Amino acid sequence: MKEYDVIVIGGGPSGLMASIAAAEHGATVLLLDKGNKLGRKLAISGGGRCNVTNRMEIQDLIAHIPGNGRFMHSPFSVFNNENIIQFFEGLGIQLKEEDRGRMFPVNDKATTVVEHLLQQVRKLGVEIRTNTTVKTINYVQDAVSEVILNHGEVLPTTCVIVATGGKSVPHTGSTGDGYPWAEKAGHTITELYPTEVPITSNEGFIREKTLQGLSLREIELTVFNPKGKKIKTHEGDMIFTHFGISGPAALRCSQYVVKALKKFQTNTITMEIDLFPQQSDEVLFQQLLSKTKAEPKKSLKNLLKGFAPERFLLFLFEKEKVDTQAPASTVPHDTLRTIIAFCKHFTFTVNGTLSIEKAFVTGGGVSIKEIEPKTMHSKKKSGLYFCGEVLDIHGYTGGYNITVAFSTGYTAGKSAAEQATIH
Repeated sequence: MKEYDVIVIGGGPSGLMASIAAAEHGATVLLLDKGNKLGRKLAISGGGRCNVTNRMEIQDLIAHIPGNGRFMHSPFSVFNNENIIQFFEGLGIQLKEEDRGRMFPVNDKATTVVEHLLQQVRKLGVEIRTNTTVKTINYVQDAVSEVILNHGEVLPTTCVIVATGGKSVPHTGSTGDGYPWAEKAGHTITELYPTEVPITSNEGFIREKTLQGLSLREIELTVFNPKGKKIKTHEGDMIFTHFGISGPAALRCSQYVVKALKKFQTNTITMEIDLFPQQSDEVLFQQLLSKTKAEPKKSLKNLLKGFAPERFLLFLFEKEKVDTQAPASTVPHDTLRTIIAFCKHFTFTVNGTLSIEKAFVTGGGVSIKEIEPKTMHSKKKSGLYFCGEVLDIHGYTGGYNITVAFSTGYTAGKSAAEQATIH
């Protein structure tokens, strides 16, 4: 019976990177995945283009990982975003930088990234077994001794890397398999919740689909607590949907909605949209005022064309009962201020998010307090490592989660190989 130095469970971004790092550092590696294909989540990431990392300063990078980002200082000291870029360019994938530091393959194909990773895994002699479900991990005297497969096969080893992902996007295979194994080893699983997920609302205008499909560009979206204090503001784009709101700004606010509903034990939380975050109410008021003076005979409706998206304006006129046919010269200043206040401070209530299965990222997971940050080694069992989304670490969308996956995966693989080959 062949004994492997390191067994990696899970063929997603962190598992693939862990396999490569372990093999590069001299270990014999077996990679197990219950699905029929490796890198499924990677293949659909970044809208099928695969945002491999983000080229930001480390401090900024960590600021974009709201879920325990500080833990990442150590893994980043082993393998950071610049190392990820060098790694992929070394495999022959040319990368390009887009807005906000996001790095993509030049050909915009996630499949290229997956193919090159798999080629590298094979080149390094990693044995791959797909359609292979792990039942449990066994220990002798608090050290890893074997992996047991569902059909009863026993795989002896001294090092196991758990890279099974979270509970989001389950059709790619991340269905929370790693949590019970972690608990069996004595680890704490912090509460799981959806992050980077569309937000739901029961407002009349949402139920009636008044604004469904309307996109707003470069707005500011804010989550308030029940006392009216700002919890979090994110800028970016968003879209109204048939159930609430989605788009980058909404996804980034979602975890704050989830946490606030729970913390304040309330059914709804208030959010606010600011269509003009770069301009004050007063500046906008003066702009509209000079427009009315320049074209006094024009109807208010025509005067405001292009000021904000047409459907938003129609919604505003109806809500605030504005006489849109009135000549500009007769419109009271108060009406102009009302219009501006509506565009700058449009508030509505939200009541939650879509389910964790519909989320891009899982919040919560294996507690990082029980993991050695420099090695990703368990503090509970010798030879047990964790990496990627199974851990209680999460970032915003934009290449941050995948950076965490590659960094923790590489760190775990390198450390496991070093431990296994000493034995």
